[in-house]
Amino acid sequence: EPKSKTAFGSVGRRIPYRILHVINQDGESLGNMHRAEALKLMDQHNLKLVLLRENVEPPVYRLMTGQQIHEEQLKRAEKKKASPKTGTYIKELSFSSAIAKNDLETKTKQIAQWIEKKHHVKITIRQAK
Repeated sequence: EPKSKTAFGSVGRRIPYRILHVINQDGESLGNMHRAEALKLMDQHNLKLVLLRENVEPPVYRLMTGQQIHEEQLKRAEKKKASPKTGTYIKELSFSSAIAKNDLETKTKQIAQWIEKKHHVKITIRQAK
């Protein structure tokens, strides 16, 4: 996703596009309109404009209430939290064969935490001289 889509919220009055496709708060399409018309509509109904899709021509904006924006932000946060993280993390730990008992216990706890977080763990034991 583009960097500009990281934050979902009202775009305010700064809209870089002249022609927009506008959807009302009930999800019905109002068609393509000029930026000034969309802002006038936003003010008349005391709503906020939110960018939904930027990569289409014309970009899609939706008129939403503050409550709708908040609910959508919560939904997106839950979805992001639930989705598995991309990429596999490999944690590497190396220690001597002459490691002290308490140091070994500390490293063992660390390894257990990494495994709980679904990281791959690689352990290297060096021979003490």
